[in-house]
Amino acid sequence: MKRNPLIPFALIAVLGIGLMFLFSFQGLNKGKELAEAQKNGGTAKQTANAKPEDIVKQNCTSCHGDQLQGAVGPNLQKVGAKLSKDDIQNVILKGRGNMPAGLLPADQATKVADWLSKKK
Repeated sequence: MKRNPLIPFALIAVLGIGLMFLFSFQGLNKGKELAEAQKNGGTAKQTANAKPEDIVKQNCTSCHGDQLQGAVGPNLQKVGAKLSKDDIQNVILKGRGNMPAGLLPADQATKVADWLSKKK
């Protein structure tokens, strides 16, 4: 008795196609939620409950370093001694030098500016 060598490949293909359909239908149900999240830069729950440290960790450490020690961007460990809260918020929202404008929504920029202004 010889076994057909194509049967395992056919079963894997059928399983893969079935999983594709399953995930596609699951994604259709979340389409509106994902579109809203992309439009707002995150869900409302995440924005309202986000801690400034988490916002900085998610958005700023790639340029300013994991300890805000500076990398591509400047050192922010004692930025509160140099700039006021309003100045920091203005830089976050409007950009300055190599820092692009609009990386954070206004509510997150306010939280981050308040947190950074206390670093002296």
